[in-house]
Amino acid sequence: MKNIIFTIVAALVLFSCKEEQQQKTSLKDSSGKINSLSVIIENQMWGGEVGDSIRSKFAAPVDGLPQQEPLFNISQYAPKLFEGFMTNSRTILIVTKTEQANFEIKKNVYAQPQTIVYVSGNTISEIINKLEEHSKEIISTFKAGEILENQRRIAISLLDDSKIKKKFNISLKIPTAYKYIIEEDKFFWIRKELTSGNNSILIYEVPIATIEEDPNFVSSIITLRDSIGQKHIQGTLANTHMVTEDSYAPYFSKITLKGKEAFETKGTWELKNDFMAGPFINYAIKDEANQRYLVVEGFCYNPSTSKRDLMHELEAIIKSITFLN
Repeated sequence: MKNIIFTIVAALVLFSCKEEQQQKTSLKDSSGKINSLSVIIENQMWGGEVGDSIRSKFAAPVDGLPQQEPLFNISQYAPKLFEGFMTNSRTILIVTKTEQANFEIKKNVYAQPQTIVYVSGNTISEIINKLEEHSKEIISTFKAGEILENQRRIAISLLDDSKIKKKFNISLKIPTAYKYIIEEDKFFWIRKELTSGNNSILIYEVPIATIEEDPNFVSSIITLRDSIGQKHIQGTLANTHMVTEDSYAPYFSKITLKGKEAFETKGTWELKNDFMAGPFINYAIKDEANQRYLVVEGFCYNPSTSKRDLMHELEAIIKSITFLN
């Protein structure tokens, strides 16, 4: 009798797992440009305080860019329009009035990959409080999803990184549009040409003592990247080279990248004694196993045009890093 019951239970579990797997595989592919956000909310709320709260958070300026560009390009739709192809959006925020306040994050509901955040409340102030309470988590979740999506797109056609593996003992997923420009003993420059500029990746390593710990790590990182700029990133005119622009203080944060401590720096570079400039994102990764700081930096030169998505691509490339030992 026990064997019969066990068999029935096992069959039910197996059927349930199979059905769940079939549901996942039957989901449509999500759609949407990188850093686009669909907000599902009644028009009246969108035009009032709730809409103001959403815009102030999700369309806030991206850190480290020379011109103001929003975190996300927001498209608002009334709930009655949320059907059909609209449900295929990759990144969705649904805000509603309900009897009880609620916050929930769901993955792959109508399509995949997809992130849907539900925020609700009984009053306007309750909804705004929920948005305030969870905005950092929501933004972090959306941004992580967009990095993964960019990495998925990049992986369709990859540059051969065997040279990087051999020299630095790491792997990076870089699109084939990028080409090796400089390959030296401890320094690589890889670049993609754009219609009106270029996107670049720098890879180099320094002894672990080069970057001092608190409180001097900020000046250590700036001094290091300026010395690299002077040596390797020079302009066409004499006495011109890349430096960190000092008009605006860079944004610094300590993060963990692939299980290793790292310093993230976002700011603006300029060509000393010239007029070229643009944004950069720099990761100094502490690799204690090899007694080094591995530095991977992305910078962009694309005057008079949007740079947010170009920098997002560079961030996605850098965050694809894998240490091979």
